[in-house]
Amino acid sequence: MLIDLRQFEALRAVHLEGSVTGAARRLGWSQPTVDYHLKNLDRAIGSPVLQRSSRGSRPTPVGMLLLERGQEILTLSERAVRDARELAQMGRVRLRFGTFPTAASKLLPSIAAHVNNIGIEIDAVLEECPPLVERMNSGELDAALVYTVPGYDLPFRPHVATVEVHRDPLLLALPAGHPLAARPTIDLPALLSLGDERWLFAAAPNDPMDSIVIDAFAARGKTLEVAIRTDDFQVMLGMIVARMAIGLLPRLAVGPSHPGVVLRPFDDPAFVRSLLVATPAEGPQRRPSAATRQLLAAIRDSCAELQARDAGDLVR
Repeated sequence: MLIDLRQFEALRAVHLEGSVTGAARRLGWSQPTVDYHLKNLDRAIGSPVLQRSSRGSRPTPVGMLLLERGQEILTLSERAVRDARELAQMGRVRLRFGTFPTAASKLLPSIAAHVNNIGIEIDAVLEECPPLVERMNSGELDAALVYTVPGYDLPFRPHVATVEVHRDPLLLALPAGHPLAARPTIDLPALLSLGDERWLFAAAPNDPMDSIVIDAFAARGKTLEVAIRTDDFQVMLGMIVARMAIGLLPRLAVGPSHPGVVLRPFDDPAFVRSLLVATPAEGPQRRPSAATRQLLAAIRDSCAELQARDAGDLVR
């Protein structure tokens, strides 16, 4: 037997009001209507969902289980209707969306295609993560795709909410012929053996990808020599080929081939880049607007498609 959402509404109202009479008043239904839905719920379950007495009514243990599950269902159904109404009313919407360059090259075309189909246009802002965080904090962006690494929080203000949408493995980029190039993976002792190498880090200080390496060495009382700071991966690859430096490369930035460069994954799960979508948290429930939620869904879908493509490339 199918459950009618009104049965859950009746049960929830009795729980809140403590009686069938109070539930009827709360819902604006007649008392016989509330009783009708509750009795149908009893029949569907095969057990009473209410314990009735002269002092009122309260859910039985079975009723409490149904109430817990039913609340989830009612919340989802109410949200679905609300979101659909908002989306129908908003017409075409323009959103200012910030993203860092490597994500833009791999994900932005797919994201834009997804949201354009439902009437959302994107004004893209391409910058590195620190200025994107500042723009979100100042309210200049509707959403931003940024990154960090586990254990390193970005300095967002309380009115900005974040959600993880993708985990991007970090790779150690070495010149061909390097002593560690023959290893299938890099563990922490192998990483710590590179203390005398010249490292290539991001242009902005305190980049999370750099911090995870710097802190690993600092925990052993060591500091690293920084050969150059750049956000240009082509410059980075050129210096590695020339044996002038080594560095970390995110999987998202990897192309089909990099002659002269060997990329090795880490066997430590901490060496991963966490891609986050930051949005303004609106209202008491800290929920972004309907259009921004659609953008978030498109980013999730695009990340899933990218991951599936990467998995296919590895199989081939």
